[in-house]
Amino acid sequence: MAKITPVSWKKLKCVFEKDGFTHVRTEGDHMVFTKPGVLRPVVIPKYQSIPVFIIKNNLRAAGISRERYFELLKQCQ
Repeated sequence: MAKITPVSWKKLKCVFEKDGFTHVRTEGDHMVFTKPGVLRPVVIPKYQSIPVFIIKNNLRAAGISRERYFELLKQCQ
């Protein structure tokens, strides 16, 4: 299994949009995304390199598996 590595906020935004999330608001340099059926919103900070722990927390909140994350990430290259 591939290792999750830091990515830019643009790539992470693309991953969640491809999975059906919509951008609902921006608070400072943090973008908030929601999706029907997902209880917690996903918050993506506008960092050049988003740390792995933020990516993992967002994937857990969104209910996205590691395999699905890597599939979506390939589409965002």
